[in-house]
Amino acid sequence: MAAQENFVGLDVGGTTMKAAVVTSDGRPLSAPVVMDTNPERGQEEGLETMCATIRKAIEAANLTLADITAIGVATPGLMDIKAGLILDPPNLKPWKNVPVRDHVAKAFNKPTAYQNDANAAAYGEFWVGAASDAKSMVLFTLGTGVGGGIILDDTIIEGEHSHGGELGHLRIAMPDTGRQCGCGARGCLEAYASATNVVRRAREDMACWRGPASKLRDYYTANDEDFTAKVIFRHAAEGDELAQKVVDDTAYYLALGACAVIAAVDPEMIVYGGGMVAAGEWFRSKIDAYVKRFGLPFPTKNVKIGFASLGSDAGFIGAAGCARLLVLRKV
Repeated sequence: MAAQENFVGLDVGGTTMKAAVVTSDGRPLSAPVVMDTNPERGQEEGLETMCATIRKAIEAANLTLADITAIGVATPGLMDIKAGLILDPPNLKPWKNVPVRDHVAKAFNKPTAYQNDANAAAYGEFWVGAASDAKSMVLFTLGTGVGGGIILDDTIIEGEHSHGGELGHLRIAMPDTGRQCGCGARGCLEAYASATNVVRRAREDMACWRGPASKLRDYYTANDEDFTAKVIFRHAAEGDELAQKVVDDTAYYLALGACAVIAAVDPEMIVYGGGMVAAGEWFRSKIDAYVKRFGLPFPTKNVKIGFASLGSDAGFIGAAGCARLLVLRKV
């Protein structure tokens, strides 16, 4: 590979998709181009929107297609990574069996990498983000759900069936009595530690709270647009004891997920990404303390716990990094 090459990274979401040209050292050449996904219009229009977003990203970087070495595309949902297909994505209905990789490769006549969106975000943080000095890392993404990605020695652990790194579905409670997850099972990490479920747990805690008066009670009848994890974390930082309990429980659950990964993978670093990491060092230190308390002693004392640094750019940067890997491994 030449000293400096350019790669397009495209991160497709259920609401919007974003793309930018990223250099071979992980530097975006412009702000990302963002376009509405509009999945309800069908997969053919969706594929064309992907291509339009890629073209606009190249234009935004003041480049031409000739300046692009390869393209990386990241999408959510059930997929077959080896075949380059989105199979049946819940957030992109009614799409089914969409040949993303081959469509983009044919449209631009460029090598095209295809990856799960959480894996791509993990690779972005590993390549040029919070874990750029680590040899291995695990990312937990904390949002509406809990996603994840595992990177070992510059390799994304995709799994035999394209679903390696589904960390939100680690079991941290008994499957017959734990909280119910969106996947239908009980006891999954996502059912306890996603931003959505932090709010649900807070509502439950409000109903039985017998401690000091809490400002969270002001949100007892508020909808989920007004009562968010951000609100809970803000009140916790201000000293509200009920909010602090919810946050401390969240750190505990996230640590249990981390301990399971440490036992299975033994990574150099565990990184958390998503809106909750805006809480900063005091929240990170809570997670770290619980990890040290409950994890296997020897690996746990050496694992670094950190927060993601690329924000919402991790997906397209990581997708571009996957395109770079594709080219490197063919050289």
